[in-house]
Amino acid sequence: MFDNFTRHTISTSGAKINAVVGGEGPPLLMLHGFPETHTMWHKVAPELSKYYTLVIPDLRGYGDSEKISSDPKHNNYSKRTMAQDQVEVMEHLGHTKFYVAGHDRGARVSHRLAKDNQDKVLKMLLLDIIPTREMFKQVNQSMATSSYHWFFLIQEEPFPETLIQGSAEYYVKSRLKSVNDDCFNADSISEYVRCGINPGTIHAWCEDYRAGASIDLEHDEEDFNNKLDMPLRVLWSSVGHMGRNNDVISVWGNYANNVSGKSLNCGHFIPEELPNEIIKEFIQFFSE
Repeated sequence: MFDNFTRHTISTSGAKINAVVGGEGPPLLMLHGFPETHTMWHKVAPELSKYYTLVIPDLRGYGDSEKISSDPKHNNYSKRTMAQDQVEVMEHLGHTKFYVAGHDRGARVSHRLAKDNQDKVLKMLLLDIIPTREMFKQVNQSMATSSYHWFFLIQEEPFPETLIQGSAEYYVKSRLKSVNDDCFNADSISEYVRCGINPGTIHAWCEDYRAGASIDLEHDEEDFNNKLDMPLRVLWSSVGHMGRNNDVISVWGNYANNVSGKSLNCGHFIPEELPNEIIKEFIQFFSE
């Protein structure tokens, strides 16, 4: 995977970030979700690298990026802090303005990155999320059942960490259930398991979600009225709770001035389930 890409370990002011970089053209930062790593982009990266300079990192705490200790307010895993890592990665590579794409937790980091750096982000494409504050507003039985990990992982340390570590491989594989389980090949699953059984990674997952239920909400409330101006494209699963229970474009219209998007006939892990469609969407959106 990622042939013709180079691997980098980039020291930012907050963490050492692992990334693969390859291709040529305008810079495109691509951020993965939970419980995955940069590997989730392996099906789309070869073709996209013909059009863009791809920067594909592991978020702090995930994959082979540095596992940072936690703090009482979860600032070290706030989306603002995680986004700043990625801004510094791009600056290190010489990119002061760039495109951004994110899936799942990486999409939440992308949203905060764009909020805090509107002068740097030219366009943004997000996969299968609505803003975090909207998710917590609509908690019901359906949401709590399909997204139980939102509430399990935020429990006080070390409760979720201890339970996951007892069956870490099983837990990782359980989170990779999809409408099309064949979308994951053996190499990618092995990589997700390799990283996911690391106690430091497990703790980082929990801190990521704890921040999402605390400090991230504070930040989101503080600048709610500062809408995004750059073009925003949102794609989402037609079968997930979010897509079935929200007018996704209208929701995002409260956060951004220039929103487009559509649902896709797939599960949550969109780039691995529909790689050809995602490639077309990326090229059309970022090149228009």
